[in-house]
Amino acid sequence: MDLRRWSGLWLLLSLSALPLLSIAAGKCERLVVTGSPDAPPYLWQDPQDPTHLIGTSADLLQQMAGELGVKVELLYAGKRSQALDEVRSGRIDMLADAPLMESQLESLDYIQPPLVENDYLVWTRKDSVLVYNEAQDLRGHVGAVSEKARLTQPFETYAQEQLTLMSLPNLTQVFQKLLLGEAEYVLAGRYAGMAMAQTLGMASDVKAYPQPIDQPGLFLAISRNSACNDPWIRGQLSKKMTELPASGLTEAVLQRNLERWKAHLQQPVSTPKQ
Repeated sequence: MDLRRWSGLWLLLSLSALPLLSIAAGKCERLVVTGSPDAPPYLWQDPQDPTHLIGTSADLLQQMAGELGVKVELLYAGKRSQALDEVRSGRIDMLADAPLMESQLESLDYIQPPLVENDYLVWTRKDSVLVYNEAQDLRGHVGAVSEKARLTQPFETYAQEQLTLMSLPNLTQVFQKLLLGEAEYVLAGRYAGMAMAQTLGMASDVKAYPQPIDQPGLFLAISRNSACNDPWIRGQLSKKMTELPASGLTEAVLQRNLERWKAHLQQPVSTPKQ
């Protein structure tokens, strides 16, 4: 009996080690994915096709899944909270840009490591007397941040207890507060802040301190109610994401989508959001 048990275990381990795409394809040939519709340059609603999402996270996921023989469709499912509900229910398989939240561990499997890390920087006017080296340097100063910012839970707790931060509907208003002198600093993502400052014509008037004040990771999170949630797809995507930093692909895709978003912002019919 022990021999049979060990033989069965050896067979399972042998099968799991082989790159048999047919095994995965039998379970999941297509992933339906959603996420935040207003988090550029990582993910946002396609102006040309509002039923779909585009951005860095979308491109990276499609590239990796394509290499595994799995098709991916990035669908718009409403606001961030609605997208989360769709994935938790299993009606949609995966979130492409999920912040790590303890409250969601019962309904989502987070795939490590994060797909991307969003560095949040401190931005000030160039003539500001405020000098930033660490978070406590911001105490006693008025700052601003977008309601749509996704910061880590520890930093959010610190900010609520120690900092004076105005929360505004979008990043456009945040930077306008800075320009008008109604905020001494703003917190914004490295790339989103850069694009917004350029789009508003204030790139020469503001500066960003290079050291991040917060570095929330954006994860792939697959629903525990999804038929595609199996160890093979989670393991293969995890392996692909582990290889990303050395490949240089993330930076190239980020830059491409940054330019893509800036082009959308500069169109008169569009309303800049984040």
